[in-house]
Amino acid sequence: MITGKKLIAASQADLQQVAQKILFEKQEEKIFALFGKMGAGKTTLIKAFCKVLGVGEVVGSPTFSLVNEYTTNKMKSIYYFDFYRIRKLEEVFDIGYEEYFYSGNYCFVEWPELILSLLPPQFVRIDIDVKDNEVREIAFQTVSH
Repeated sequence: MITGKKLIAASQADLQQVAQKILFEKQEEKIFALFGKMGAGKTTLIKAFCKVLGVGEVVGSPTFSLVNEYTTNKMKSIYYFDFYRIRKLEEVFDIGYEEYFYSGNYCFVEWPELILSLLPPQFVRIDIDVKDNEVREIAFQTVSH
């Protein structure tokens, strides 16, 4: 469901600007949960977030490891989660998710719907919807649950 403030990305090149705007508007937030169908661009947007935040290394989805850690040019950690392949919540407990989510560092989460009950009480929900001609409509809002 697309609600909240909406931005349009007409191409992949627009995603860095989208990431900058979201980070600027949600400066106080550290947990970002990305919702969207397979191929919607969640991974690409997370790569843009990491670039904007100063990660110099190549960012890739942690499809099999569940979490990857990246370091910014200011020596801050960023955690990138991909929960697509989890079968049970115990797998998330096993990686010590609380240490990451409550670390005060940025956390970007793909497939958060699979672990929604484990997300902190407040986070930024980002919904990516693919429109005609591969245009992405990206809605974002802070939610509490």
